[in-house]
Amino acid sequence: METFQYTITDEIGIHARPAGELAKLAKEFQSKITIKTETKQADAERLMAVMALGIRHGQTITVETVGPDEKEAAEAVQDFFQAKL
Repeated sequence: METFQYTITDEIGIHARPAGELAKLAKEFQSKITIKTETKQADAERLMAVMALGIRHGQTITVETVGPDEKEAAEAVQDFFQAKL
């Protein structure tokens, strides 16, 4: 299991476009990628579940990857967040 925390810097937070891109990225890996807030969590492959988290600017989330390519998945998601959010 790999985990990391990230604080959202996008002014809007996680909105439809980056959530869709995140879901597409998550589907490229065999590992399960979970996005967690203080009170909720969602499978990163599920666009509507990620949107339902309501993640806003300045909020810190935890990303957890579990599976055969968990390290690569964690690195890819972290790079995605740094580039897009």
